[in-house]
Amino acid sequence: MSYVNISKLKTILLAFSAALIAVSMIILPEESLDASVRGLNMWWGIVFPSLFPFFVVSELLISFGVVRFMGVILEPLMRPLFRVPGVGGFAWAMGMATGFPAGAKITARLRQENQITKIEAERLVSFTNSSSPLFIFAAISVGFFHNPRLGFLLAIAHYLGNFSVGLIMRFYGRKEKQSQYRKSSKLINIREAFSQLHQTRLKNNRPIGKLLGDAVVSSINTLLMIGGFIILFSVLNKILYHLEITPLLAAMIENILLLFNLPKEFGTPLIAGIFEITLGSQLTSKIQDSTILQQAIIVSFILGFNGFSVHAQAASILAETDIKFKPFFFARIMHGFLSGLFAFVLWQPFVRHFHIDSEPTAIPVTFLGTNEWWTGILQFLLKVGPILTISSLILYLIIYKKRMDFIK
Repeated sequence: MSYVNISKLKTILLAFSAALIAVSMIILPEESLDASVRGLNMWWGIVFPSLFPFFVVSELLISFGVVRFMGVILEPLMRPLFRVPGVGGFAWAMGMATGFPAGAKITARLRQENQITKIEAERLVSFTNSSSPLFIFAAISVGFFHNPRLGFLLAIAHYLGNFSVGLIMRFYGRKEKQSQYRKSSKLINIREAFSQLHQTRLKNNRPIGKLLGDAVVSSINTLLMIGGFIILFSVLNKILYHLEITPLLAAMIENILLLFNLPKEFGTPLIAGIFEITLGSQLTSKIQDSTILQQAIIVSFILGFNGFSVHAQAASILAETDIKFKPFFFARIMHGFLSGLFAFVLWQPFVRHFHIDSEPTAIPVTFLGTNEWWTGILQFLLKVGPILTISSLILYLIIYKKRMDFIK
């Protein structure tokens, strides 16, 4: 088949898909509205308030040279392990702490600053886009499974899978030369770290007010894009389910599930999770004829894969740079399978030490306060999050208006 025919077929397919979604939203207005509201509530109640401060701070840390400083300190660790510069350690840490798509956002920013090469950026983004502990412990373990101790298994399996992806992706682009920045460093050099910090600050001669305003505008622009994708894929997932497309796709993977000794009932939750993590995890927790281990394996895969909603967010962010999306996509598939494998391997040790199958009173004393801590953060975000979101949007409009007036 010629390239022209493939291009025409792609055009027809995209046009048909868009038309089908539009018609479905007209036919199913109530379901579409419910899904849209669900996505909006998640964005303005949890996603925006939990990501916005970190996005702003990360922009300021890059501008002030703190990330350069950390890059020199972390170079002896990040270069041998993952074949990325030390500044990648900042993206890795922030990605784990705040959740997706923070890793993609910071990696793209580092690439725009020319602190990493194209290949290094593609390696880095493959293992820095992970779920946050808040989402794993509070939303999934407590909110869906009502089993806080399960969060320890899911979190360790998820982050071990992420770490393993980083080790595997170090072989990506092996023939590419290392970047000049600190390539020969084997020891931590505090003096050079402070020198990089000072030089970066001097190069960025914008006033502090301008730096802060740029950080706020950039962060809110990214979060508005993220919110749009969350709402869009929430509606898309609901439409696919009501059009019987999700059950059809689920029936097609039943044999694959049976091959891994998993009930075929996981088909629908797995397909839903491939599109959007939250709904897939929620549906998985409601499968009655299954064990907690089987549910943990499916949820671990869904968390590792991230879902097409997160893929779209990352792709939109990476599109502003020369970073290819394909390595990120294949890394997510690897992460999904590796996380599921780690959940299976670590199951027996966790059953013995965390008593996942037993009553809540059996939890070790060391972890008694952990569950309330994560749940408290989630409840706090649900109460205060919308206020913070609205306040930030108002601040964004004020800054934007002032800049438009200045241009005029």
